[in-house]
Amino acid sequence: MRICISARRIGLTKSKIFSGSSTAYGAPPNAQANLVDLGYPGVLPVLNAAAVRMAVKFGLAINARIARHSVFARKNYFYPDLPKGYQISQYELPIVAEGSIEIVLDDGAKRRIGVTRAHLEEDAGKSLHEGLPGVTGIDLNRAGTPLVEIVSQPELRSAKEAVAYMKKVHTLVRYLEICDGNMQEGSFRCDANVSVRRRGAEKFGTRAEVKNLNSFRFVEKAINYEVARQIDILESGGKVAQETRLYDPDKGETRSMRSKEEANDYRYFPDPDLLPVALDEALIEEVRASLPELPDEKAARFASRYGLSPYDAGVLTASRELGSYYEDVVREVPTEPKLAANWVMGELAAALNKDGLDITDGKLPAARLAGLLKRIADQTISGKIAKEVFEAMWAGGAGADAIIEQKGLRQITDATAIERAIDEVMAKSPGQLAEYRAGKDKLFGFFVGQVMKATQGKANPMQLNELLRKKLAG
Repeated sequence: MRICISARRIGLTKSKIFSGSSTAYGAPPNAQANLVDLGYPGVLPVLNAAAVRMAVKFGLAINARIARHSVFARKNYFYPDLPKGYQISQYELPIVAEGSIEIVLDDGAKRRIGVTRAHLEEDAGKSLHEGLPGVTGIDLNRAGTPLVEIVSQPELRSAKEAVAYMKKVHTLVRYLEICDGNMQEGSFRCDANVSVRRRGAEKFGTRAEVKNLNSFRFVEKAINYEVARQIDILESGGKVAQETRLYDPDKGETRSMRSKEEANDYRYFPDPDLLPVALDEALIEEVRASLPELPDEKAARFASRYGLSPYDAGVLTASRELGSYYEDVVREVPTEPKLAANWVMGELAAALNKDGLDITDGKLPAARLAGLLKRIADQTISGKIAKEVFEAMWAGGAGADAIIEQKGLRQITDATAIERAIDEVMAKSPGQLAEYRAGKDKLFGFFVGQVMKATQGKANPMQLNELLRKKLAG
């Protein structure tokens, strides 16, 4: 299986790859398309240098070969949202080639997937099937938007591997600030070339391409459906057609879009309006020096410095912003890296997901979460009470200390007070006490619950367990 991933608005550039038009998302239709984007006679494209630097940055991050000499070509085909009748792309001489990306599978196993090439090109416009029935509108705001197309080697063997690869690329392009990765806005999408082979056969069969998949869930579902469809065709004695297909998420199936073109169908030839791109060593080294700490490097550092498991380190470095937030928390509570990891991945992640927020939305700054963790670490509150405090912090924005004092949630650590509560519970539960002392150990949980209820959940759990065992033993 081969995956082709397109990252749009690369480098978060303000302008398009060959014109000065804006790339901002959400503008009214056709408000951001100038004469170059519309393909008017006599206009000349001018290459955006920032897009070139971003492509080089990606190539260096995957240890690929950076072409010192690359060429733009015209890829000829007709679509209503491609006004020139051709797309400016790279074909024989792409800017990036022969790299690799390591993925981690569900069982923890690692695989290195080759990247055949990553080339620069311009995006097409967008057809809008809205408004009057049977009428299609054309929005050319997207035409000319910088795009880097990343093509994997045909080494992926399942939908889960494809999703793992896609997620890794998504993480990488966001770390590098090549694009924002917003799949809803079309900044990151995937085309999957799927083919199957009979057991024992060396050569794969005819491939079908599933276009424009814009979510990890759709990638997995589309590939699984396509694999099952092709197997069914072959086992029924038929032949798989080489074609381009679209995934219908409402029906959970792929459907034919058009026959699949080969390279010669596009009639590639060097664009006469654009000079070859020549890169010198100084520029490449300058870009190399600007590389941030990459996801794998950061995960390894988190595991080593903070004693985290590979899984936890991987989750916390899934985005550059999440990793920075975690380290900001640990900076405030340096003796509790695991506690910080648990809360960032647990309560905080759940709250963000529930409200549809991102870690950068700033509803709960790292310093405030750290303030809550300090009160857990010094046993001012228990972990259970901390969840109540967290909810109040999330809802109202006050700090942990203020909420603890306001609600009287400070943990009871006075042994005498805890013993008094235990004595009262034992006095009210003679039957359960007799059964426990007769060997029914499971009733210990009943007594814990009753004492916690009597102390409004404020008794220190460790002290409670220790004192309760002594008291129950008589």
